[in-house]
Amino acid sequence: MNIYGFFKFNNNKGLKGGNLLEIRFIEKEPVPKKFILINALPDVGLVGVIAATHLISSLKMKEIAYLDSEIFPPIIVLHEGEPKSPIRILANHSLAVLISETAVPAEAIHPLANAIVNWASSKNVEYVISLGGVAVQNRQDIDSPKVFAVLTDKKLMKIIGDSAEIMEEGYIVGTYALMIKKCMEIKLPAITLLAQSFFSYPDPEAAAATIKVLNKILNLNIDVSELLQKGEEIRLRAKDIMRRTQAELIKMNKAQEYDLPPLYM
Repeated sequence: MNIYGFFKFNNNKGLKGGNLLEIRFIEKEPVPKKFILINALPDVGLVGVIAATHLISSLKMKEIAYLDSEIFPPIIVLHEGEPKSPIRILANHSLAVLISETAVPAEAIHPLANAIVNWASSKNVEYVISLGGVAVQNRQDIDSPKVFAVLTDKKLMKIIGDSAEIMEEGYIVGTYALMIKKCMEIKLPAITLLAQSFFSYPDPEAAAATIKVLNKILNLNIDVSELLQKGEEIRLRAKDIMRRTQAELIKMNKAQEYDLPPLYM
């Protein structure tokens, strides 16, 4: 394997023993010169992970890089008998998808968010799209989940158009909240898509709604019928990562997203 890029991002805070929180990006293949980065980290309903998995398969994306760090859980995943990092980047000529197949520990979200945004900025990414869910208490009564967008710059409205509703009020908690803040600091355009979803159950229907929005934004034509047909199978396969993700989300006080900011009541 040729290493095309090896990037270290250090957090200011130290671990016990004085070691820095270091996240390494190991690039196995050349990174596209101009591309859009899609982030899919485990979140409520595993919306982003399910949507990204379908996106990667549909577009036949190839792995170009993976992330490594002592702060990540000691896990590898196996695909067709080949060991893989659970957090990696797959791409085609114009899109790259950063996906995590393991729950992100609550203590890792700050350095991870900073590292992802710094790496994207160093690669001159056009803009970032993060995929997630927003838990709604009446999800079982919703046949067609809505998808909301959070934009770091109003100029991104031209890209969103009428494909998603702009989230006007609310809270965002977790890794994506930190990434939004970091993107605003360094003026990296970022869109966060949040589909109405269950909090603690994998939600393929919300993932399908998200892909429909991506189809409009990115001029894609990804069929979601298979995703919907295999909904129950996906829920069963994803139940373990959902359980671990839920435990980390509780540590982050993710349930606060149910609330409205008090100044706007």
